[in-house]
Amino acid sequence: MIDLHCHILCNLDDGPDCMEETVSMALRAVNDGIHTIVATPHTLNGVYENSFARVARAVMQTQEILNQKNIPLKLAPGGENHLCAGLSEKIRNGDGCFINANGKYALVEFPFHMLPVRYKEELFAIRLQGIVPIIAHPERSIPFQQDPELLAELVAMGCLVQLTAMSVTGEFGEQTMRCAHGMLKQGTAHVIASDAHSSGNRAPVLSLALEAAADVLKNKALARTFFFDHPRGIIEGKELTIQARPNPDARRMTFPERIKAFLGA
Repeated sequence: MIDLHCHILCNLDDGPDCMEETVSMALRAVNDGIHTIVATPHTLNGVYENSFARVARAVMQTQEILNQKNIPLKLAPGGENHLCAGLSEKIRNGDGCFINANGKYALVEFPFHMLPVRYKEELFAIRLQGIVPIIAHPERSIPFQQDPELLAELVAMGCLVQLTAMSVTGEFGEQTMRCAHGMLKQGTAHVIASDAHSSGNRAPVLSLALEAAADVLKNKALARTFFFDHPRGIIEGKELTIQARPNPDARRMTFPERIKAFLGA
């Protein structure tokens, strides 16, 4: 499996505070069947400021240690960009972070209790630069819990959505689990990742969420796309084809087609 959202790098944010804990997280991930992790430290949130160059250096240094210890885990650079004014430009100039330096995808985090002013305009500005925003864990956000159509609008605009594994399994509570399951059923989710911060309570574990997603969707092959196909395509910078709207009868459209539809072209 591929973990697209994980705070595995030490001393960059609220993840591990030492390399020993990073190694413990790596071992926990490998034991769970994860072979690739995108390291996504917080950035641009007023507390942590991690440029892409800084993350890439930390990934290289950490990968060397994992290789020396013969831990079969591949790391890729990324970042969890807090939604803020001018985010598209900050990602472009390196203050924010792409996923794996291909310039195609960027993980974007919303505040948990409110939607920022002009959030649609900020996301649309990112899309117009050819970058696909991946909305991080919206099932844990109160506004999206209260009105799922708000998220459906962003998906229609061309955003992708990442759910947290512990949300899918119910470890973040009943309400969050119901919201995550609803997003899976409605087609407004595309990736499931750990958002791990430690080797303990917030560990890089995906296997339980894979089982839960397969049960929710009644389709094991479809569930696997959230942990294998979609994250692999994102890391490689490939264009994913998903439904334009959370409607099983909707015509499947590429992102450029959806941008034209959104603009009324």
